[in-house]
Amino acid sequence: MSALTMAVLLSLVSAISYALAAIVQERLATTTAASRWGLLRSGMWWTAAVLQGSGALLHVVALGLGPLTVVQPLGVLTLVLAAPMAALLGRRPVTPAAWRGIVLVSAGLAGILLLTSDRGTGSLDGGGQLALAAWVLGSVALLVSTAVAARRTGGSRPGNRVVALRSVSLALAAGIAYGAASVFVKTLADSWTSEPLAASVPLAALTVALAVTGLASSQASYRDGGLATPLATATVANPVVAAAAGILLLGEGFRYGAVGTVLAVGAGAVAAWGLVVLTSDSARQARAEETPHAQRPERHGRKSHGGARTAEAEFASRHAPQAAVPGVVVPGPRAPAGRRPVPAP
Repeated sequence: MSALTMAVLLSLVSAISYALAAIVQERLATTTAASRWGLLRSGMWWTAAVLQGSGALLHVVALGLGPLTVVQPLGVLTLVLAAPMAALLGRRPVTPAAWRGIVLVSAGLAGILLLTSDRGTGSLDGGGQLALAAWVLGSVALLVSTAVAARRTGGSRPGNRVVALRSVSLALAAGIAYGAASVFVKTLADSWTSEPLAASVPLAALTVALAVTGLASSQASYRDGGLATPLATATVANPVVAAAAGILLLGEGFRYGAVGTVLAVGAGAVAAWGLVVLTSDSARQARAEETPHAQRPERHGRKSHGGARTAEAEFASRHAPQAAVPGVVVPGPRAPAGRRPVPAP
């Protein structure tokens, strides 16, 4: 088996692992209460963390065996596989609008990655590492602050734009953290044998911190955000950040010169359009599921649970014993027809 074939197979398994991790994270976010450290006691969360780490490790090995232009576009399979796998495991059908958004995002992302050239220096120097770390940490902090402000402003009511902004901000922070971590992992791999171990410790610690931040942000983005929109946002942001770092810091660029640049911009617009479609569909579904059954208008001849409780309360209030009031005689229960009441002794 050739190295290229092995890289393709590893990329496929990595995409499946990422998709399963996203499904488990979304399930946890929608079925458990929000807690800062409570998820650490959940076996399902650790399962998602292992799946996420396994996907990242397989992706790194695939990058070592195959070219970037082949391995990176295969990461789009995470988005393509997640929706049908979620429908199969959770028995939740994928809407036509969600399918359109997934196809648009996948096509745009694949176009960007196929047009990105992998020529360049291959790893970051000290100045590039500091510049990328400063930009990434500042961007992640800004996005997380935006999500916290949106949480305080819009509450946790699903379906509104503020909650959607919070979900997308956290997913974008996760994608940026993952993308930068990938660049730093490549730098560590290239300098592993040429630099002393002590010089690589700070960069390794930063990489681990970014990976943990990406995992926590992606987990939080699935709460009130569904699966499709946060996953698509992180899936797009991850390779775009890596490609931007390669172009600005590693001397890489787009293929075919100015024509390739224009095509890449068009592919980015297609991916952005797909994100808008996914976000609108998720918000529409959240609003449809938001109205409780008790608040829905009652049809003729049918009563909701709230209506039934109201009728029972009204019945009890009508037939409850009434308090004695001076000068007022409260009649007792009527005797059945044909019978006279027995006088009290």
